[in-house]
Amino acid sequence: MAGEQMKFKEYLQKRKDAKPPRSGSAVRQADFSLLLLVPYMLAFLTFIVAPVIVAIALSFTDFDSVRTPNWVGLQNYIYLFTQDSTFMQYILPNTLLFAVIVGPVSFILSFFLAWMLAQLTQVPRNILALLIYSPSLVSGVAIQVIWVTLFNGDASGYLNSLLLSWGWIDAPIQWLQDQRYLMMVMIIVTIWGSTGVGFLAMLSGILNIDQELYEAAYIDGLRNRWQEVIYVTLPSMKPQLLFGAVMSMVSTLQAGGIGVALSGSNPTPNYAGDLIVNHIEDYAFNRYEMGFASAVSVVLLIFIFLLTKLVYRFFGNGKKKVAAKQLAYQSDGKPYLMTKGKDQHGRALSK
Repeated sequence: MAGEQMKFKEYLQKRKDAKPPRSGSAVRQADFSLLLLVPYMLAFLTFIVAPVIVAIALSFTDFDSVRTPNWVGLQNYIYLFTQDSTFMQYILPNTLLFAVIVGPVSFILSFFLAWMLAQLTQVPRNILALLIYSPSLVSGVAIQVIWVTLFNGDASGYLNSLLLSWGWIDAPIQWLQDQRYLMMVMIIVTIWGSTGVGFLAMLSGILNIDQELYEAAYIDGLRNRWQEVIYVTLPSMKPQLLFGAVMSMVSTLQAGGIGVALSGSNPTPNYAGDLIVNHIEDYAFNRYEMGFASAVSVVLLIFIFLLTKLVYRFFGNGKKKVAAKQLAYQSDGKPYLMTKGKDQHGRALSK
């Protein structure tokens, strides 16, 4: 046993001697880098991790924000999916319909606008990018000033006045109070203000694609701009597409105040514009049932997590596919796209 301990000590000493000694400046630089991370880590733990843990813990309790939380186990979740008729009949269908339409449409629209702007020169591109991005900055004010006036329910509303003058309707339509039209208006307004950070990320991704890839692709047989987008642009900007998809999805599922701002009532008429965030706010700040509101929040968190994993599987595994084709040059200096293990004619390279 003593011999084995001596061998183990010798092994540790050899491992220690084999490691190159770190200089004092390197140690100080590493310590300073860790020190710079401390404020961010404290903010992340305080405002992100801690609230999530507290919400998960409270979701298993009956808590009214005054008395001590009472442990109820899964009763909040059981009540949500079996007895909460408002959630199952209105909130969940509204949220799914809103997310299914707004998420993909805003994502595709952001990419299309970014691709269109990338074809312009720098000055008009910067001006138009600022104009397209500005709705995401002033959406709250614009809802009150522009959209409520546009969809006003009386004859003085811009849309009603236009339709009445054309003879398309006989009486003003209550766009913001009628449950048949409120969700449609919410979708239109949300898509209008959806060109935010995801749009800028896609624009940056398109502008940073190596132009020689396009030249090589056309030499390799590319025929039109549609093939250019499919075979070069999209595979070359998978990280930006992933970021844009996640941001679009999260912002869509977190939307809640738009229906209240448009209709001017909380809840919206016959819950036509209520989303899951409105349900959380109702139970948390109107009924003070913090335990049940935390359970709904956890359901929303799980839903976002699952969709994020789905989006990542769709956009996040493209690195291997992109790496399979590499930019190479022929003997005359012309570039071409070389598939790994094959020459420019598609023939396998000999090992």
